[in-house]
Amino acid sequence: MRQNEDGRPWYREPWPWILMAGPALAIIGCIITIYLAVVNFGDQEIRDGGVKRGLVVTKVVPESETRP
Repeated sequence: MRQNEDGRPWYREPWPWILMAGPALAIIGCIITIYLAVVNFGDQEIRDGGVKRGLVVTKVVPESETRP
């Protein structure tokens, strides 16, 4: 294990932990955002005459509107 000039190991210094805190918080925030999106909006029903085929949602137009 390598030590700095003071004789302390790297994990006793505050700067590595401060620099690692930003990316760690971003990862935690991303995990929380994905969890909330799946739990709250995972199985929403389609309204207004839409049809879902896989990931594509299309709107079905009634025949009365297509004929002149």
